[in-house]
Amino acid sequence: MRTDAERSKPSNWKRVLGISVPRPGGWRWLRDAHSLAAMLAAVPVWLVLGLVAGGRMQMVVTPTALISFVAVQPLLEELVFRGVLQGRLLERGWTRRIGLVSTANLAATAAFVGLHLLTQPPAWAIAVAVPSLVFGHMRDRFASVVPSIALHSIYNAGFAVTAWIARS
Repeated sequence: MRTDAERSKPSNWKRVLGISVPRPGGWRWLRDAHSLAAMLAAVPVWLVLGLVAGGRMQMVVTPTALISFVAVQPLLEELVFRGVLQGRLLERGWTRRIGLVSTANLAATAAFVGLHLLTQPPAWAIAVAVPSLVFGHMRDRFASVVPSIALHSIYNAGFAVTAWIARS
């Protein structure tokens, strides 16, 4: 039978993916000033995107595409980039900070932008750097990818709604 201390430790695969209960525990991260600022900061970005780039925003609006864009892609990307890559770099000492950003976050963001360069025009791919740094900050701050996944999903949902409204 496992002790309480053993039960509170994530299993090895959960540790590798960065899946753990966000500190300070449970859903309290939602009330954190950084979380709230990250969520609210997206609103003016969506408004500006809709006004400035609305006609150029490409979004396939089918149920499958929306599920992929809002749930599947954020989950997979955050597990790979913030969970595995950033988590491993943090374990290896990439903890030095430039303001709120760790060197592990910078490296994961460079890889994240690189992935987007494969599928998007350069300007759109480079534009994901700022949200990526925000997702990485959340991962660092709460020692878990759960807030990063949630925030990434919110950002993608807002982008999808903005693209849909701009096309209408």
